[in-house]
Amino acid sequence: MTTQTPRLGAPDPERKTSPVAWETDEDTETLRESVPDEAVCYFNDAAYRHGTVVESGSVRLRCDHGLWLPAGPTEESEP
Repeated sequence: MTTQTPRLGAPDPERKTSPVAWETDEDTETLRESVPDEAVCYFNDAAYRHGTVVESGSVRLRCDHGLWLPAGPTEESEP
Protein backbone atom coordinates (compact mmCIF):
# COMPACT_ATOMS: atom_id res chain seq x y z
CA MET A 1 0.00 0.00 0.00
CA THR A 2 1.43 3.37 -1.04
CA THR A 3 1.05 6.41 1.19
CA GLN A 4 0.30 9.67 -0.61
CA THR A 5 2.52 12.62 0.31
CA PRO A 6 0.34 15.53 1.49
CA ARG A 7 0.34 18.44 -1.00
CA LEU A 8 0.03 21.60 1.03
CA GLY A 9 0.52 24.41 -1.46
CA ALA A 10 2.18 27.65 -0.43
CA PRO A 11 2.60 28.75 3.17
CA ASP A 12 0.15 31.43 4.30
CA PRO A 13 2.03 34.20 6.17
CA GLU A 14 -1.06 34.77 8.34
CA ARG A 15 -0.96 31.19 9.69
CA LYS A 16 1.53 29.34 11.89
CA THR A 17 4.25 27.68 9.81
CA SER A 18 7.56 26.34 11.12
CA PRO A 19 10.69 27.79 9.46
CA VAL A 20 12.40 26.07 6.52
CA ALA A 21 16.18 25.60 6.73
CA TRP A 22 17.33 25.77 3.11
CA GLU A 23 20.66 24.16 2.23
CA THR A 24 22.02 27.53 1.11
CA ASP A 25 21.05 29.15 4.40
CA GLU A 26 24.26 29.90 6.31
CA ASP A 27 22.31 30.42 9.52
CA THR A 28 20.76 26.93 9.69
CA GLU A 29 22.33 26.17 13.07
CA THR A 30 21.23 29.53 14.45
CA LEU A 31 17.74 28.86 13.14
CA ARG A 32 17.74 25.39 14.72
CA GLU A 33 18.77 26.88 18.08
CA SER A 34 15.98 29.46 17.90
CA VAL A 35 13.28 26.82 17.34
CA PRO A 36 12.22 24.79 20.36
CA ASP A 37 13.01 21.07 19.96
CA GLU A 38 9.43 20.12 19.13
CA ALA A 39 8.02 16.78 18.07
CA VAL A 40 5.95 18.55 15.41
CA CYS A 41 6.27 21.08 12.60
CA TYR A 42 3.49 23.43 11.59
CA PHE A 43 2.33 24.30 8.10
CA ASN A 44 -0.60 26.72 7.79
CA ASP A 45 -1.71 25.96 11.38
CA ALA A 46 -1.70 22.17 10.85
CA ALA A 47 0.72 20.05 12.93
CA TYR A 48 2.86 17.31 11.35
CA ARG A 49 4.90 14.77 13.31
CA HIS A 50 8.70 14.53 13.22
CA GLY A 51 9.74 12.67 10.07
CA THR A 52 6.64 13.57 8.03
CA VAL A 53 7.31 14.51 4.41
CA VAL A 54 5.00 17.00 2.69
CA GLU A 55 4.97 18.81 -0.65
CA SER A 56 4.90 22.59 -0.93
CA GLY A 57 5.02 23.87 -4.47
CA SER A 58 7.82 22.06 -6.30
CA VAL A 59 9.73 20.88 -3.20
CA ARG A 60 9.33 18.19 -0.59
CA LEU A 61 9.89 19.15 3.03
CA ARG A 62 10.66 16.82 5.94
CA CYS A 63 9.80 17.74 9.52
CA ASP A 64 12.87 17.61 11.76
CA HIS A 65 12.10 18.53 15.38
CA GLY A 66 10.17 21.72 14.64
CA LEU A 67 12.11 22.73 11.53
CA TRP A 68 11.31 21.92 7.90
CA LEU A 69 14.26 20.57 5.89
CA PRO A 70 14.32 20.21 2.08
CA ALA A 71 13.75 16.58 1.07
CA GLY A 72 14.12 16.92 -2.70
CA PRO A 73 11.86 17.89 -5.59
CA THR A 74 8.30 16.67 -5.96
CA GLU A 75 7.63 13.87 -8.44
CA GLU A 76 5.86 16.34 -10.72
CA SER A 77 8.93 18.60 -10.91
CA GLU A 78 11.30 15.74 -11.81
CA PRO A 79 11.98 15.25 -15.56
